[in-house]
Amino acid sequence: MTLSVQLAQGVATDTAADALIVGVFAGQVANSEALLALEDALGGGLLSHLKTSDFDGKLEQTQDVPTFGRVKSRRLLVVGLGPKADLDAPRVRSLLAAAVRSAQSSSTKSIALALPDPAPSLRAVGEAIILGAYKFSRYFTGDRKPKAELAKVTVLVAGKVTADQKKQLETGVAIGRAVCVARDAVNEPPNELYPETLAQIAQRIAKENGFKVKVLDKKGILAAGMLLHYAVGQGSTNEPRFIHLSYVPKKKKKKVVFVGKGLTFDSGGLCIKPAAGMGEMKSDMGGAAAVLGLMAAVGVIKPDVELHVLVGAAENMPDGAAYRPADVFGSLDGKTVEIINTDAEGRLVLADALAYAVSLKPDVIVDAATLTGAALVALGKTCSAFYSTDDKLAEALEASAKDAGELFWRMPLLDELGEQLKSDVADLKHTGDRYGGSITAALFLREFVGKVPWVHCDIAGPVLAERARGAYPKGGTGHAVLTFLHFVERLAR
Repeated sequence: MTLSVQLAQGVATDTAADALIVGVFAGQVANSEALLALEDALGGGLLSHLKTSDFDGKLEQTQDVPTFGRVKSRRLLVVGLGPKADLDAPRVRSLLAAAVRSAQSSSTKSIALALPDPAPSLRAVGEAIILGAYKFSRYFTGDRKPKAELAKVTVLVAGKVTADQKKQLETGVAIGRAVCVARDAVNEPPNELYPETLAQIAQRIAKENGFKVKVLDKKGILAAGMLLHYAVGQGSTNEPRFIHLSYVPKKKKKKVVFVGKGLTFDSGGLCIKPAAGMGEMKSDMGGAAAVLGLMAAVGVIKPDVELHVLVGAAENMPDGAAYRPADVFGSLDGKTVEIINTDAEGRLVLADALAYAVSLKPDVIVDAATLTGAALVALGKTCSAFYSTDDKLAEALEASAKDAGELFWRMPLLDELGEQLKSDVADLKHTGDRYGGSITAALFLREFVGKVPWVHCDIAGPVLAERARGAYPKGGTGHAVLTFLHFVERLAR
């Protein structure tokens, strides 16, 4: 069932819904028109209850109140929006997504959302509703299957609804659904999502939006000269795929290539990972999920930027045909690479994809990958590391991440660590020492981008969450989709 999101002029007391969410600015509880109307409708006691509960509209405060059938909504959730002057789009997205998630229960089929006047960014509101309503319940059966699904959210605004307001909300809803494309991909089990089915997701996005798509199979990858990508996937019965999606508008201010690491499962190969936590390696295609989600969102925004998305998809498995430590392979770029650790496979797949990206002659290359545990050690599980060869691009990505409400932190490309990548038998080793592992991975990738301005995003931590927080649910988060979308929009401006 597709969630319906509607914009309507109305008051909180007259709207029938299973749950009513009312947003209140800090210090404005006694002046909130919605709360004052509810106070009367409930026969008094609401404002005194909020005061007794120390609810003052502070940021992230919530108060759940039963309505006892005195208004048309069965349940009331009052949400603190913090200071009015501080309410920007990222805060709207985070707070309202968390509120929608909290308002859902086993019997919630409809929600009404009463916004303060003036209404905040309706695009962010639309995104928040979809992101907060998201659930991955595809494989539940019997008693575990949800008894009810959220079918309708009504957004209440003061004054007559305008066409521009409707368009903003609809745009936000569509962008939210694009983020959920990435979430679904990360949440899928690896027996269902493997390189071939990841390519099918790209083909579906292309069909829905009129994009061009090209998919290379195992033989095509070998014929193209992507020997590193081929090597990583040669140990699995699920054969690798290389995916190229393209969006070419009539007016184009820039040409940008996004590259996503698409390891649909990473066992570590012959350098096999410990059993504990290996199941999380279904999320090792989080970079691919992010750039595919971006393309789904681009189909909504249609910016004046030529956009190409490349995904190197493979499964890294131990097998008689698997690649080994000490093997040496060529690459699409022409450089030879000595294999040190088969569990550092992502950078090999990316290297060939980056070389392919250079052949497209873009203005900018951005790659996204769940690349290193070192990035988690440095920044934790909620912040992505990024590297750039261009300061202006780095500033643009930082600003875009801020617009998206996502955490990215720039890391240095320390050239002296590049000495660790010198091989005795090939042009490059593909890993360096343990310390500075995220940096040496970035330095390895830099070898394959030539002189094209480049941003590398090591998103290993935030793509999979252990608990819900803000706009992110537990599980696949869709991290980086919104940052990349704002980045593209910024380039279009």
